[in-house]
Amino acid sequence: MAENIVKQNLSPQAAGETNREIKKEYTKEIVKEFEKDQINENDLTKESAGEIENDRMKKSANENENDHMKENAKENENDHKKESAKEIENNHTKVYAANGKEIEIEKEEKKEERKSSMFAAFVRDMIARMTADRLIGPKIQNGEIRKNLVEPPWKCPACFHQTQIDLPRCRAQLLSLAQNPNLNRVVLQLHGGGYIGAMRNKYRSFAGLYNEIGGGINVFTPDYRVAPQDPYPAALEDAVDAWNWLLKSGCVPEKIVVAGDSAGGGLALGLCLYLKDHGMALPEGLILMSPWTDLTASGESYETNFTKDPLFGNTKESMIYNRDYVGDEDPRNPYISPLFGSYEGFPPMLIQVGSIEMLLSDSVSLAKKAKEAGVKVRLSIYEGMFHVFQMGELMLQESKKAWEEAGKFLRVLDLRRKQTFTMQEEEDLYGNEAE
Repeated sequence: MAENIVKQNLSPQAAGETNREIKKEYTKEIVKEFEKDQINENDLTKESAGEIENDRMKKSANENENDHMKENAKENENDHKKESAKEIENNHTKVYAANGKEIEIEKEEKKEERKSSMFAAFVRDMIARMTADRLIGPKIQNGEIRKNLVEPPWKCPACFHQTQIDLPRCRAQLLSLAQNPNLNRVVLQLHGGGYIGAMRNKYRSFAGLYNEIGGGINVFTPDYRVAPQDPYPAALEDAVDAWNWLLKSGCVPEKIVVAGDSAGGGLALGLCLYLKDHGMALPEGLILMSPWTDLTASGESYETNFTKDPLFGNTKESMIYNRDYVGDEDPRNPYISPLFGSYEGFPPMLIQVGSIEMLLSDSVSLAKKAKEAGVKVRLSIYEGMFHVFQMGELMLQESKKAWEEAGKFLRVLDLRRKQTFTMQEEEDLYGNEAE
């Protein structure tokens, strides 16, 4: 009815009167509906009235009880949260006395770890952005830039002495302290580069770090021949020549540690397999950083980390699929892909690898196989880290921890000469720092 009236063309005065009439009629209808729906309490029996009253009381009581329970639960939860937060805060801010000052050590360490993780993420993103670039990215991933890199001459720090050594088929460098070198051990460092990149200044810096974490020990680094000019077995031949040079210089195998990253890690294993097969003494230990052990690329991480790896990911045109070094040889040859070798009688190994790199399986499978052969293996998987993240040296917290772990590995080798350890005792020596 209202709609019909509103639609008519009325004068303002008529419209006002009509609206007042509508309101009166509408009010009367509402009152009638209300009176019709009301419960006539006089018609109810006392029993029904009692039931209704009981229902109302029960409902009210339940509501009060629920409110009370919710309030108590909320108070308990708040108290629990406060107590937990207080405990966490207390645990993270334990105060220790150092040099007469109180330092919140754990809190500072957590703060540094957060900063480090942020910086590591920044570096990871930068690598990913560079490799994703259409112009420079493919050249980084396929090793073209690495292979053709021209660097200025390395300036040897005054605390070191660098000696150039001529091996039968390549040159090498011996880094030692300028004063009071530690002759207790020597590191034979085999550099990375996908078997296509020659030695670069970064590995001279690595030599300095090995010297530092080893308490002033000498570091011997051959600049071995690389593909495509010199495919397999050139690199292995040069590694054997470097080993023989150390022996002729008076070094004993039980005081030589072979270290390598990426292709250098695979070459370190290939060298040891060669020594074992030829009845020669093996080194004291192995330090392997993201070792390239499987040139068949058969590990599951080549797929699972394909989109995660910021350096080699999202393409099959990278160095890890390059076959210049393999040439016409079988890639399953243990001297090429040491994952397929036999590890009985091998020395202790420290294996470090990043969790997001495509070569993760190369390390995990190697560790499993070596352990099954009775080898003492320490596998450290650094969460969120990329291929050879140790190149961050002391600037990246994760890299710094990895180098510290390598130093502890050398000290454990020292102690092993004098005594034996249980697995738990050895873990205690490392402090359980690795992942």
